[in-house]
This record gives sequence, C-alpha cells and structure tokens, in this order.
Amino acid sequence: MNALPRTDARQMRRVVVASLIGATIEWYDFFLYGVVAGIVFNKLYFPSGDPLISTMLAYGTFAVGFLSRPLGGIVFGHFGDRLGRKSMLILTLSIMGVATVLIGAVPTFAQIGLWAPALLLILRVAQGLGLGGEWGGAVLMSFEYAPEGKRGFYASIPQIGLAIGLCLASGVVALLSSTLSNAQFLAWGWRLAFFLSFALVAIGMYIRLRVLETPEFERVKQQGAEIRVPIAEVLGRYPGNVIAGMGARFIDGVFFNVFAVFTIAYLTQTIKLSRTDALLAVMAAAFTMIFTIPFFGRLSDRFGRTRIYFWGSLFTGFSSFFGFWLMKHSGGSPVLVWIAVIIPLGVIYASVYGPEAALFAELFDANVRYSGISFVYQFSGIFASGISPIIATWLLQRNGGDPWLICVYTMFAGLVSALSAAWMGRHRHSRHMAMSGAQ
Repeated sequence: MNALPRTDARQMRRVVVASLIGATIEWYDFFLYGVVAGIVFNKLYFPSGDPLISTMLAYGTFAVGFLSRPLGGIVFGHFGDRLGRKSMLILTLSIMGVATVLIGAVPTFAQIGLWAPALLLILRVAQGLGLGGEWGGAVLMSFEYAPEGKRGFYASIPQIGLAIGLCLASGVVALLSSTLSNAQFLAWGWRLAFFLSFALVAIGMYIRLRVLETPEFERVKQQGAEIRVPIAEVLGRYPGNVIAGMGARFIDGVFFNVFAVFTIAYLTQTIKLSRTDALLAVMAAAFTMIFTIPFFGRLSDRFGRTRIYFWGSLFTGFSSFFGFWLMKHSGGSPVLVWIAVIIPLGVIYASVYGPEAALFAELFDANVRYSGISFVYQFSGIFASGISPIIATWLLQRNGGDPWLICVYTMFAGLVSALSAAWMGRHRHSRHMAMSGAQ
C-alpha cells in the first residue's frame, strides 16, 4: 500500500541522501565549534587568569550561534515557503561552509587582540544563520517525499546528520589531538578540522543540485496557496502548536548540549580524563545514534509520535543522573566514561531526536511548514541549546564540582517536554474527533 513506483523510489533515495549529506555537513560545521570551544578557543581567543571565565566566554560565542539561528529560520523559512525548499538548502549550505572555513583562518588573540574574538563572533553568527534555515529544509525534503505511514522513519534520516556530523567533528579533533603534540595542535592542528569543511561542502553541493522540489510544495504552487508572510500565519493561526513544539524541544536542546558539548570540558577539567578519551566517548555515542535515531523514527510510525516522544523525554531527562554518577565515580576509566556517555546520549536521547522532525512537521500545513518548524526548532534553541553549556558550567561551579544540579536541570527539561508532547497528543486527538463529527 505504501510502496512507491520505481521512479519515485529512485527519487526518494536521492532526496534522502541529499538531505542526509547536507545535514551532516551543516552539523559538522556547527558542532566543530562547540567541540573546540572548551579546549582551544578558551586558551587562544579568550585568555584570562581564571580557566572558568575563559571557558564561559568561549561557550558564550558558541551560544551566539543559537541566537542567530531563529533569524535564519525565519528568513530562509519565509523564502522556503514562498520559493521552494531546494533553493534555500543550496544557499544555507554555502553560508555554513564559507563561515566554517574562515573560522579556521582567524588569527589568535595574541596576534590581533580583540579583533580575534570579534571575528569569531561574526562568523559564528553566520554559522547560526545558515543552520537556522538548513534544518527545516532538510527534514522537509524527506518528510514531504515520504509515503504516509513511513514519514517518521524517513524524516528521521536527516536527523542522523547530527550524529554523523558530531561523530566527524569529535573524531577529527580527536585524531589531530592524538597524532600531534599539544603545541602543534594548539598552533595549527585544530585549524585543519575547519578547513576540511570545504571538501565536504563541494560534495554536498553536487548532490543537492540534482534533487527536485518536493511534491507537496509543488501542489502548493499549483494551487496558488502560498502565504505572503508565512511566519505571521504561523504565529497567528498556530500559537498553541508553536508553544507546545518549543516546550517539546526543550529536552533535546538541553540534554544534547550538556552531554555532547559540556561533558568534554567536564571530563578533561574535572575528571582529569585526557582530551582524546573525552572526545572518543562523545564520538562513540554519536556513532551509536546513527542506528538508534532511525529506529525510534520507525517506532513512532508504529506506536505514535507523541507517545514515543512523551516517554523518551522522561527517560532522557532522568538518564543524566546515571551518566554523571558514573562519570564522577569512574576513577578516570575510559571504559566507564564511554558507558556513561553512550547509554544516555547514544541510545536514550535518540528516542526524542528520532521522532522529532516528523512530530514538528505535522504541527503545520504545507504552505507554512518550513517557517513553522524552523521557528519552533530554532527559537527554542536559544534557551534550550545555546545557553546549556554555560548553565551547566555555572551549576557545576556553584555546587563545588558536583554535577547533581546539572542532573536536576536536565530532569526539569524532560518533564517540560513530556507535558508538551502529551498536550500535542490530546490536541491532535480532539481535532481528529471534531473532523470526524463534521463529516
């Protein structure tokens, strides 16, 4: 029943590959900054007598990328709903690629003074603008091409780009860190990871240029159903969906940035684990997500998006207690640290990130969907994602190096997201009942 004709199946595969590769590149670029922020930028671009202040300043520029993402989501979402998904995806990929390569070329504070952190800040804003428009377009290409009953699975495939991108970012930095001396790594080695983005963008651009526009957007164009100002329609017509979507996104942003970004600094500075071992732990978790994300996406097709997301939010929020307890009592054992990171981040977190794209896409009609999901995902990222490493660093310092308050923070985020998903489920059921009654 859901089988696609041969030609459509071939186009579906091309769309999925294009979305996945593009998303991988974008997340590699974006999170490479986060991986390097706590181990390089704090030393070379934000030097101070206090390591805590240096690290928080470095994470501050990391957070700026999340502040600019909503603007990118609104701008590219607007034109994505007006002109099409494909053209915006090509533009966002170009912006991210150029900004990332230029970050690798920025001189240090010792070389040009305050211009160094200022340039980092500007380029980080550009990264945020690019990714702000990228995510929505990438998942919609797969979601809108997919047959009914399989949209959760297909929309989860671009989500794997986060896992592969993080795996590449942490893996490349770990490789450079382990093969170069500390002096070489800080002097020029870390820059190679940013220059690698040029080759990845060239590959992604070649593939994306060969993809057609989505059938749903083509229908919108044929019917003349485009909205003049899509974001105004989203906020005016779907206010409840927007608020619930941002609430559901809370655990995703908080948990990922605590476990994938903050833990690198926590493991190296507090647990005294080597930089390479800390990066490898995150890379192993990211590799695991490559398989768990589509698993939970498919599960959401079978048992319902909101049900999987509700339980996933609760388990994800509470899993931080296990993860940080094991890290704290690992005695510096890389194996125990791997377990402490892989199970919460690589397995449990995928239960929310896998179904998330389809969950948000189903909140909005096709003529405003790009703007709607981009706004929900990116605007919520300001308080859910960007400031999480800063909050976690402050909570750790306030509690004397004990991560218990960080666990409470993630638990709270899980509860908020679970309640938001429950509201979505009840609202969707009520709407279906009303439509059935009208018929």
